[in-house]
Amino acid sequence: MSTGKIINECNLEHICHMRGGLRNSPEIIGETPEGIRVNFYVTGGDITGERLNGKVLPVGGDWLTLRRDGVGILDVRATLETDDGALIYLSYTGILETGEDGYQHFLAGNLPKAPTIRGAPRFLTAHPDYHWLNRLQCINVGGADLEDYIVSYDIYALK
Repeated sequence: MSTGKIINECNLEHICHMRGGLRNSPEIIGETPEGIRVNFYVTGGDITGERLNGKVLPVGGDWLTLRRDGVGILDVRATLETDDGALIYLSYTGILETGEDGYQHFLAGNLPKAPTIRGAPRFLTAHPDYHWLNRLQCINVGGADLEDYIVSYDIYALK
């Protein structure tokens, strides 16, 4: 099977839209050899979709490293609770794009207003009604509003 054929057979299934709030005072570790370390903590949110609905619990966060080229490396972990009470662990890595001058702007105290988010989420749960989530590899596409401290994105499963 050629690589092109595999890509042509790849479909996306929309799993949910996620909107979450962030504490409006990020924890800035500062400049490290790897870049600026800054932690954004989750204050809660909601999940809506055909197969997954509920809320983002006010735990978890993003342990972000902003590289000198303006690319933020995401390290996100959160707990979700479905409308019927199932707990689901969500984690993903990915990229937050702040622009080529994003590093310097951050050092000057200016957060990017609307960086884009691209990631690769995975779900883990013990709840039998949601075991199907454990088998997925997903992508997420969206962005952040760092004036209002909100992240919003859609999660799609690779099929």
